[in-house]
Amino acid sequence: MKVAKKDWLFIAVIAAVLGALFLGTGKEKARNIPDDEKHSPFYESMHASGARTETEKICTTCHGPRTIPLPAAHPPKEQCLLCHKLVRS
Repeated sequence: MKVAKKDWLFIAVIAAVLGALFLGTGKEKARNIPDDEKHSPFYESMHASGARTETEKICTTCHGPRTIPLPAAHPPKEQCLLCHKLVRS
């Protein structure tokens, strides 16, 4: 059975898509939330309530334009726990 050019093109496209998916699932780029005194209110709130949205409000008390600004390439979201993970379990 002979494989036509359009079949090879289809196989190449599928391989490229699968390759991009596998390469994109590698190492996480976001930092973990440090387990230190500065972040202890965050951990306490998260473990007490378990409410992600309420706990994320604590982040803005320190990480704001006037206190500890986020990097220029940081997404403008207020959803910290989608990317940043808790170190303490």
